[in-house]
Amino acid sequence: MKLKVHKSTAKKRSARLKKKMRIRKKLWGTLERPRLAIYRSLRHISVQAIDDITGTTLVAATTQDLKATSNKEGAVALAKEFAKQALSKKLDKFVFDRSGYLYHGRVKAFADAAREAGLNF
Repeated sequence: MKLKVHKSTAKKRSARLKKKMRIRKKLWGTLERPRLAIYRSLRHISVQAIDDITGTTLVAATTQDLKATSNKEGAVALAKEFAKQALSKKLDKFVFDRSGYLYHGRVKAFADAAREAGLNF
């Protein structure tokens, strides 16, 4: 994957994207252990379980569907909903892809709640 950074791209965003590319070189999701990719915007958080071999999304959830806000409580609610969907499809082992975000705040709250709900990563 090649990263294109334009002049109009903010320094903070381009730094995150560079970190994301370094992380993605090392992480690889399979059907037995899909990649759990998280994306957080200012208003919402999205999560996907991705099989990188076939390039398919196995399970996805977002705070937009839950009508939740994008704070720590919303991240916990999203983790519980995602875990329920994943366990119903017999998926419990994942590789966690934090997408260049710091493991802190909403990302950490999601990860801790997902582990409590029965997911392993």
